[in-house]
Amino acid sequence: MSINPTDPRSPSRQIADSLRDRITSGELAPGAALPSEREIVAEFGIAPQTARQSVALLKAEGLVVGVRGKGVFVREKPPIIRVGSDRFARHHRDSGKAAFQAEVESAGLQWRQEMLELAEVPAPAWVAEWFGIEPGALVFVRRRRTWIENYPTQLADSYFRLEDVEGTAIREENTGPGGSYKRLEEKGYRLTKFREEIEARMPTPEESAALRLVPGTPVAELHRIAFAGDTPIEVFKSVMAADRHVFAYEFPAPE
Repeated sequence: MSINPTDPRSPSRQIADSLRDRITSGELAPGAALPSEREIVAEFGIAPQTARQSVALLKAEGLVVGVRGKGVFVREKPPIIRVGSDRFARHHRDSGKAAFQAEVESAGLQWRQEMLELAEVPAPAWVAEWFGIEPGALVFVRRRRTWIENYPTQLADSYFRLEDVEGTAIREENTGPGGSYKRLEEKGYRLTKFREEIEARMPTPEESAALRLVPGTPVAELHRIAFAGDTPIEVFKSVMAADRHVFAYEFPAPE
C-alpha cells in the first residue's frame, strides 16, 4: 500500500487508520504483534519517523501497547462490565452479595476487593455538604480497589457518619454477606433511593498507575448518594476505568 498524496490526512494518519482497520476487523487479533517499524517503512514507502508517529497515534488511542525489547502488540481487551441500576436491588443483599459483586458475578466473572484504608478522616467539603456537617468533621471512610479477573477496575471510597456505622462490621475489612448496605439496613436504615452523577475525565497519574491504564484511557468518576428516607446515609465516590464499564439504566418515563 502506498501513501495517497491527495488525501487530506497526513501520511502518519493514513498509516494509523490502515493499521486500525486491521485491528478492528480482527486481522490483527488481541495479543498479535503489530508490523515492525521496518515492515511499516517497507510496506508504505515512508521514513522511519513517519512509521513511529503512526504507531504513537495507535498507542494514544489505547489500541496497542509497547513491550520493551519485544515490540508493539494489539492490546488485549479487559472484560467489560455492565453497570446497571438493578445492582441495588434488595434481593442481591438478601442473598449475601454486595451491589457490584452481584453485577460482576452475573456476567460469569471473578470479583475481588482489595482494602486500601479503613479510618476516621476529616470530611471533604462535598461529603460534608451531603451529610449536613462542617467540612473537616470526622467521618468514617472505606477505601478499596476492586478487581475483575486480573484487572483492577475501580477505586471506591465510601463515607459514613460515625454514629451510623458505630458497632457495625462496616468498620471492619469484611463487612459480611450483603455488604455495607445490608449492615445499614440491619441497623434500621432502610435504603429508599439512590442518586448518581457520572463525569468522564482523564485520570491523574496516581489513578492511571492504580488502575493500570494504558495512555489515553479516560476514567468515569461516579458520585452516589444512598438515602434512608430523605437522609443521606452513604456518600460514595468511584473512579472507574472507562474502557471496562458500560453504564445501563432503566427508569419510568416522567408524566
